Amino acid sequence: MVERPRRGRPPASDQQRQQQRLDISRHAVRLFREHGVAATSGEQIAHAAGISERTLWRWFRSKESCVEPLLSKSIDAFGAVLRTWPPELELAEHLRAAYTPVLDAGDDIEAVLAVIRMTHDEPALRALYLVLRERAEPAFAEVLADRMGLPADALEVRMQAAATSAALREATDDLVATATSDGIPQTVLQEHRERVADALRHLTHPSG
Repeated sequence: MVERPRRGRPPASDQQRQQQRLDISRHAVRLFREHGVAATSGEQIAHAAGISERTLWRWFRSKESCVEPLLSKSIDAFGAVLRTWPPELELAEHLRAAYTPVLDAGDDIEAVLAVIRMTHDEPALRALYLVLRERAEPAFAEVLADRMGLPADALEVRMQAAATSAALREATDDLVATATSDGIPQTVLQEHRERVADALRHLTHPSG
């Protein structure tokens, strides 16, 4: 039996899909900043991104969820540094040297900070942000469990992961309040690292 050639575009790879979702996210954030969330429609986001509205809804469940790829850059940043935590260092020491508030920021750093800033006034965006942070806690727990010598589902580990996530959220909200349109000055970034490191040191060594 002769196999017929496949018609149409070849399926996108995972990397291509992630890049396309990120591109949509950038357009959504720009429109939200210019017009507000309520005044921006899914149709407008799709048009700006050069895709059909049907494609938009296939990839995102709501117009607010279009910001998820950019928001995830902030949340994933801590997970990335946590996974590279050397066994010979205290977590606070490692954070002072390696932590950045936005993963692979590049030109997206202002957009990421803008999204987090908008979560303060937009309940739907805030709910999404908190859900994303909660989803990251199991990954935190796995690393913390290994250091604590406990199962990842142990109450002590889960509480530590939840407290860590809350500390990061508060520190990031504080950073957003001081950031400028040019991004994050190095002095502000270093102060942010110190605050995060100090907060987590107190969480892991409360009597220290």
